[in-house]
Amino acid sequence: MTLIYIDADGCPVKDEVYRVAGRYDLKVFVVANRYQNVPQSSLIEAVVVGTGFDAADNWIAEHVTAGDMVITADIPLADRCIKRGARVLGPKGREFTEDSIGGALASRELSSHLRDMGIITGGPKAMQQKDKSRFLSKLDEIINALLREQKTEA
Repeated sequence: MTLIYIDADGCPVKDEVYRVAGRYDLKVFVVANRYQNVPQSSLIEAVVVGTGFDAADNWIAEHVTAGDMVITADIPLADRCIKRGARVLGPKGREFTEDSIGGALASRELSSHLRDMGIITGGPKAMQQKDKSRFLSKLDEIINALLREQKTEA
């Protein structure tokens, strides 16, 4: 059964995931360092991990398996989950894959270096409606692909 893991601290698309997962009757784990207000549902489980550095990321990476899905903007976490066979989607609708994760990691490292040098001072662009639309479309596409894969394996 496909499970969905949300790297929840600061995730702007939790409500969208809840709605789509409910449509497909999929279990969602909302993983964070602090309590997250989640809807009352047997399909949605809030997981509060320790406050240690990367505690939520580590929990997700340890529990995710092939055929699951992870929602995160954290590129190193995305890399770890892809290596475990999961599908990974960023909150703006960008899917991280084996083919794209190397470039994403390199770009992240370059941006970090440029920020350290003071050349880049701003963060990512704010979430826009078109980003949410792209996210919802890609979320639905990935879930359908995972469910098709499950049917062929059964």
